[in-house]
Amino acid sequence: MSYIKGLVAASLAVAVTMSSAVAQEEKVLHVYNWSDYIAEDTVANFEKETGIKVVYDVFDSNEVLEAKLLAGNTGFDIVVPSSDFLARQIQAGVFQKLDKNKLSNLKNMDAGIMKLLADKDPDNAHSVPYLGGTTGIGFNPKKVAAVMGPDFKLDSWDAVLKPENLSKLKKCGVSFLNAPTEIMATVLHYIGKDPNSTSSADYKEAGKLLTSLRPHITYFHSSQYINDLANGDICVAIGWSGDVMQAAARAEEAKNGVTVDYVIPKEGALVFYDMLAIPADAKHPENAHAFINYLMRPEVIAKVSNYVSYASGNAASLPMVDEALRNNPNIYPPEELKAKMFALKVLPAKINREITREWTKVKTGN
Repeated sequence: MSYIKGLVAASLAVAVTMSSAVAQEEKVLHVYNWSDYIAEDTVANFEKETGIKVVYDVFDSNEVLEAKLLAGNTGFDIVVPSSDFLARQIQAGVFQKLDKNKLSNLKNMDAGIMKLLADKDPDNAHSVPYLGGTTGIGFNPKKVAAVMGPDFKLDSWDAVLKPENLSKLKKCGVSFLNAPTEIMATVLHYIGKDPNSTSSADYKEAGKLLTSLRPHITYFHSSQYINDLANGDICVAIGWSGDVMQAAARAEEAKNGVTVDYVIPKEGALVFYDMLAIPADAKHPENAHAFINYLMRPEVIAKVSNYVSYASGNAASLPMVDEALRNNPNIYPPEELKAKMFALKVLPAKINREITREWTKVKTGN
């Protein structure tokens, strides 16, 4: 009996040793995030502190991420979908629940934002907000004035959603996000429809307007416009707030004479949050929790906000965010503008198919 006990003990010791060895081998984390969406030293600092090697890949559209998640076996441990996409992906069972006992820094998050996002992720069970922003208009004031005249005020969606205006702006280059749900919702809001409409007829109407604009759009892309605005290669882009701010910063650093501004149109705009979540088949969930908890440190996420010009859902970090950023109404909109903002909701599958059909028609011109 003692011999058998000895064998069992030896086996357990070997198993523990092997387990430790595997744990050592597995000090790795695969992250899939939006492009240009983290500070320069965030990953390096995390690696230095934890010894976990981060393999960091980027995407530039929710649709690309969703296709990978729904196909399964992504190989990623952390992904960053927007909250509306996350909501329907939760329904598809592609995420694991967070172990909140491993997320001591949850206490730093803004309670109001967490409550708002619980509408899409009940009890915030699967996700933590990373960064958020708005979808508005980035532009080069000098080039726009040269084409439209010095008295033209770019403060309305009219500038880019009226064919007579866009036909002039195309002379200096126009970019639209390659984000069908966001652009469609923006157009619906502009024409007085519900941006989360469940009427196929509404999307056909939005598609008709976009088709009339198509000849004047230089390209559809969700990251190229950052450098193109910074270099003066285009003059107008429907883009994300922080990306446009990054373009402005790059132009300033390059001292190339290019000025880039951003505006939330007076009619209001889409507001979004991108969420940190762990795929159900993640191979390194412990490391994923460690990275999410690291990103919830006020000093860490404040540096990210300062670098990429996006607001975070971390209340404790706000005093550490650059004053210029905190006081920028295009990053932290005032209450009167907030009242005109809208967020995306989970839409029925048939409406998502309608959006895809209309978007394909718009992009191909058919």
